[in-house]
Amino acid sequence: MASDPQLDLSFLTRLGVDGTHLSGTSTGRHTLDPATDADSPASLRSTTPVDGSLIATVASTDRSQYEEVVARAQEAFRFWREVPAPRRGEVVRQIGDELRAHKDDLGRLVAYEMGKITEEGKGEVQEMIDICDFAVGQSRMLYGKTMPSERPEHRLYEQWHPLGPVAVITAFNFPVDVWAWNAMIAAVCGDVIIWKPSEKTPLCAMAVQGIVARVLERNELPEGIFSVVQGGREVGEFLTTDERIPLVSATGSIRMGREVGRTVAVRLGRTLLELGGNNAIIVSSQADLDLAVRAIVFGAAGTAGQRCTTTRRLIVHEDVFDELRERLIRAYSGLRIGSPLDPETLVGPLVDADAARAMQEALEQLKASGGEVLFGGEILDGEGFEAGNYVRPAICLAENDFPIVQEETFAPILYLMRYRELNEAIDLQNGVRQGLSSSIFTNDVREAEAFLSARGSDCGIANVNIGTSGAEIGGAFGGEKDTGGGRESGSDSWKVYMRRQTNTINWGRTLPLAQGIEFDV
Repeated sequence: MASDPQLDLSFLTRLGVDGTHLSGTSTGRHTLDPATDADSPASLRSTTPVDGSLIATVASTDRSQYEEVVARAQEAFRFWREVPAPRRGEVVRQIGDELRAHKDDLGRLVAYEMGKITEEGKGEVQEMIDICDFAVGQSRMLYGKTMPSERPEHRLYEQWHPLGPVAVITAFNFPVDVWAWNAMIAAVCGDVIIWKPSEKTPLCAMAVQGIVARVLERNELPEGIFSVVQGGREVGEFLTTDERIPLVSATGSIRMGREVGRTVAVRLGRTLLELGGNNAIIVSSQADLDLAVRAIVFGAAGTAGQRCTTTRRLIVHEDVFDELRERLIRAYSGLRIGSPLDPETLVGPLVDADAARAMQEALEQLKASGGEVLFGGEILDGEGFEAGNYVRPAICLAENDFPIVQEETFAPILYLMRYRELNEAIDLQNGVRQGLSSSIFTNDVREAEAFLSARGSDCGIANVNIGTSGAEIGGAFGGEKDTGGGRESGSDSWKVYMRRQTNTINWGRTLPLAQGIEFDV
């Protein structure tokens, strides 16, 4: 546990995850496992970015345990797919209520294990609650279509059926809500879910699994509807190579996504990939700069730059460039950096010291290309910063074609660049291989519409007068190009978790063939 005697860790006890060792698989209540060797290479060490101290060790799932999880999931699926969808929605509604009851504690655990400030941790849990509410409604709207048949006395329609066990592989930066985006929608569709959380945030998954298990137990439902496996790459490969898993939803880096995509494609499985972002905001000469500054600072420095929707590039019209640069430096100078559990903190730590070192390497590459650090970028030291993973968010001058600017650095680095004409700005915005989120700040309706048109942003998300982060659950979330092309959460994203079936019913006494074919026997 953390060494700070002032740090109240009672939320861990209330969530049932405080202990020295934890088992690595769970279909319901997680268990303490004192026999686990904390130094074993098969163990995951959950450390807090607050001060780098050990919270617990979690045993990785081995092959035999994995087989048990999949067998239970398959058995649960045979039951769950027969439950009427609105009834499945009622179970999800109860999960949402259970999350409401534990919102503050789970939000603090997210902050403690991952490092985002507590308000953002609670906001992440609120997204889980929101997607539960959304999924409840979706459970009554799994619509198929009825089409006119070309043959008399025939009915032609389509319906949707659940797929089976769905694997959900999540990243450390959103340790709980991305699972919920997938799991709650998949559950109302009739699927069962096997979750492999990031090896950096295993306790968040264990806490969520415990919350869900209480709901399943109250409803006398099989535990295998929701399962957790813990571990690193090897455990991920169990899932991606398993032909019993028809869909793998994976969130992470582009490199990871390419490997998952290739592996699952070989066995003709399905993937839903949510990969890296390299998101830009265009600031027009017609922008409301007060509005823009707030959005830029939150988008670039929030979660210490560890969001896939983090604002990484700022493309500014030359007429307002100097003013905006100075306003951003002043705003950054006032950011309070510190423990994510301190309510006064606006920027918490990076997830670990390795991430801080990666930020330093990125800044060195920027300078080697001819860029300049205008503000920040250093690793902080002194009291409260002993873990070596607290950094000051950086503002830099850069060109879009710098190699480091073309990459996603998971840290709070904001690259500033100028433009003259809107088409030039759009070309810069689109001139990276990632295509997740984008934004323009302008009060000119023509500029806004051009940005949203077919010749505008090539991203999956395009915003006007709001930042690149903070997507709502009602819209489909995802991106294009190397971001993977997947869509999660709202709109009609439910369809990826189901299989489409076209049905024709002949209710007549003859057998006319399609396309007017004659075939008499």
